Amino acid sequence: MQFSEYASRDGLALAKLIAEGEVTSREVADCARSAISEKNPALNAVLATLDDQSFENGRAFSGVPFLVKELIVHARGAPCRAGSRALPAVPIEADTNLMRRFRAAGLHLIGTTQTPEAGYNATTETVAFGPVHNPWRAGYSAGGSSGGSGAAVAAGLVPIAHANDGGGSIRVPASCDGLVGLKPTRDRTPTGPDYGEPLFGHGIEFVVTRSVRDCTALLDLVAGPDVGAPHIIAPPAQTFAEAAAKPPAKLKIAYEPGSMFGTAVHEECTLAAEKTARRLEELGHTLIESPVKLDFEEFAEHINVTWCAFNAQFVEQVCVATGCAPDSDHFEAVTLTTAEFGARCKSTTLISALEYINRISRETGEAFRDFDMLMSCTLGAPPHRHGVLDQNNPNISAMDWTRQTFQYATNTPLFNSTGQPAISLPLHWTEDDLPVGVQFAGHMGAEGELLNLAAQLETAYDWGRKQQEVFVLRDAA
Repeated sequence: MQFSEYASRDGLALAKLIAEGEVTSREVADCARSAISEKNPALNAVLATLDDQSFENGRAFSGVPFLVKELIVHARGAPCRAGSRALPAVPIEADTNLMRRFRAAGLHLIGTTQTPEAGYNATTETVAFGPVHNPWRAGYSAGGSSGGSGAAVAAGLVPIAHANDGGGSIRVPASCDGLVGLKPTRDRTPTGPDYGEPLFGHGIEFVVTRSVRDCTALLDLVAGPDVGAPHIIAPPAQTFAEAAAKPPAKLKIAYEPGSMFGTAVHEECTLAAEKTARRLEELGHTLIESPVKLDFEEFAEHINVTWCAFNAQFVEQVCVATGCAPDSDHFEAVTLTTAEFGARCKSTTLISALEYINRISRETGEAFRDFDMLMSCTLGAPPHRHGVLDQNNPNISAMDWTRQTFQYATNTPLFNSTGQPAISLPLHWTEDDLPVGVQFAGHMGAEGELLNLAAQLETAYDWGRKQQEVFVLRDAA
């Protein structure tokens, strides 16, 4: 199987070739491994390659090559280093529950992808492993914290890769790399057995893909609570595939041309939202001005507490498990700074942060009574050059790091706090050919509506043609 034949197909198309006997799963896996061997040295997205990983036959994605991000979800026989020098490349002994479901869907795990240390960065440029390059332009960010997965899928190494999202980490790389990135509703996908509510309920697990149909079909296969889950949400009234395939509804969509937090937004991101608004009206949807407006400093103050508390636990647990010291020989400067801040926080400060998150969730839910979805640019800027979001900067405070991170990921973090589903779609490229995503957020539990609109826009924009331009890594400008 040639790379051009392999990379031009999404996961379901590859699975169909395998099921019909056109190619074997081994031939497809060999093609994926060859692509990793050839292209990953320039991308630096894949950290480890794996052999002899099991998957179920006779399923929708049987034999489709797959990568898992080295954070939260882990796989039997694969390392999970969380982007840190402090953690060794030791194979994990057991799958998490979601990883079991990925295997049950037929996905063939062939490797692991990079993440920034502890996942707290909107780019993926680690001291431990070096920067991940954007497939559209070397020297530019592929996003974070699922930047390794985003770059690998965009470059055609695999059609689907695991990603997770605590403040935008599925949608940020989807925007940076020109992909489909759905953050499902809170509790839609399992987080056990290691976590009940990762990052105080902000962390959601799923994947990045190139096509809407891969995203939709896989969500049907992995959604649902696992045993002992702390919360169980209502199952969808119909499968997500059925919802996505319905004739498009005429929607009332709230439109935010800039940032919901009032922070600065690059003109290319504003242009992406404006062009999408015009296209949505051409498709028969009604657009209204978004009423969702938040104070950035208030949000940053409270979200800083939750993230720093999470980092404090991360550093403490790693040090206990490995015997290492919490110092710059083992951790990046910002990881230490945020962990130290988190360790100093009072329990009452954390409770106040969670009370704030409850308040904005209630207010946002109330606002959504008046419309079906909210549309905005995904990020505050196109992909940065490497070095802009420097997690090893010893001179930045925890609060300033949080400000910097979420000013860039401007429109993503609210929906981690509220738990609502949100999706970034590849609807715009800059004049110099860098991807810019557009985000749609829906009501709680309304992934089907988001995927239905996404399918309509995929037909209208035909972004698959554009995605295929990047299967040969470009040189830096």
